[in-house]
Amino acid sequence: MKHDPKFRFMADTTTAILDVRRRFAAPRQLVWDCHTKSELLDRWFAPKPMTTRTASMEFREGGHWHHAMIAEDGTEYWGIVRYDTIDPIDGYTTTDFFSDPSGTPNEDLPASSWVVRFTEDGADATLVHSRITYASPEDLQTVIDMGMEEGMASTFEKLDETLASLAS
Repeated sequence: MKHDPKFRFMADTTTAILDVRRRFAAPRQLVWDCHTKSELLDRWFAPKPMTTRTASMEFREGGHWHHAMIAEDGTEYWGIVRYDTIDPIDGYTTTDFFSDPSGTPNEDLPASSWVVRFTEDGADATLVHSRITYASPEDLQTVIDMGMEEGMASTFEKLDETLASLAS
């Protein structure tokens, strides 16, 4: 994977915590909107060349986002995010699951707890910091082996493109 100075992916397999930081050249409100509105999430939330489709979303505490990442061959990879807390434009916490098309969590794949924070980083730039906790070091290793680092890097490139298109 090529080095991106805006992207930091640190996995601690002893504590089962993944620390991800990424800087985006856009105002915090716009970056927040791209993370919290389904019509914007559908534009970027999947590694290239995959696409995303929202089945349902309620962005509120106790709400959810049920979505599929869709491969070029039509294969769908479903997930469901449960919103635990929301602190508008500063951050939110979630519980994230792989799921089936009906939204039932897939118990065979690792679930995770996310703390996502949005901070201004200079003029018209935003730092997104995600602290992702897994139930065990083995669960963290499973998602690393599935290509999470490369997938997140590619997904963030799509977010860069989305942000640029919204700013123009």
